[in-house]
Amino acid sequence: MTNVRRTDRTDRSVLLAHEIDDQLLRVRGLVLVRDLLAKRGATRAEVDAHTQELERARRRLALIIGGGTEDPVFGEAA
Repeated sequence: MTNVRRTDRTDRSVLLAHEIDDQLLRVRGLVLVRDLLAKRGATRAEVDAHTQELERARRRLALIIGGGTEDPVFGEAA
């Protein structure tokens, strides 16, 4: 039974690492696209929309890293 707990913990760690990597990639992508939009003359509303989504993604990343369970977008466990 000890092996099952260790496996569950390992599986959770692997899933968490993937979730963090995915969220980091999302944040980086949003930053790059937002900056590209600004350089190419996008409207302020378009740039602001990316900034708002970037802030949501950053909060989600902080929550994942901090071990929280509340999803900042939906306000419930993810």
